[in-house]
Amino acid sequence: MTSIFWDETLAEIDKGITERGHPFRFFSLASIDESGAPSQRTVVFRHFNDNLSLIFYTDERSKKVKDIEKNKDVSLLFYHPENLLQITIKGKASVIKNPEVLNEYWSAVPDSNKKDYTTHIAPGSTMKNPDALEYLNGDHHFCAIQIEPTSIEYLKLKRPNHIRVLFTKNKDSWGGKFLAP
Repeated sequence: MTSIFWDETLAEIDKGITERGHPFRFFSLASIDESGAPSQRTVVFRHFNDNLSLIFYTDERSKKVKDIEKNKDVSLLFYHPENLLQITIKGKASVIKNPEVLNEYWSAVPDSNKKDYTTHIAPGSTMKNPDALEYLNGDHHFCAIQIEPTSIEYLKLKRPNHIRVLFTKNKDSWGGKFLAP
């Protein structure tokens, strides 16, 4: 009985990649920082693979990369305001190290966006004037993060009853169970 919600979940996540302007194009990523505190930020959803792994790009010097290298546990939050649909994904994140894969992703980044990965100073660094940001010539700090989901929670806010389903991965298959909303 949960399969229709599983199918909807996967379809909506996929639309975050395939449909321009879809609310799932962006998601909130939560990680644990070096002090053990949660840290959140919005990232751009870049790839969704057949094995359900999700990929986003970032600067390799960013705080989120440091967080993930110390603790791979992350949580992702997608929200669709028109459909009143929330998808929460828990999983294990890893920095993609394969140079061929990274080069493939880098070559697909529009030239206008490549500068975001070429600043002289790391993201989060203190600066006196945001208009004085300097960029590298020919070098970059681009990297990609892959998330392997371990659980996916579907929550549909609707009347007369909200619907909440937890999907968990067991080896190579996924199973779902209804939860009280």
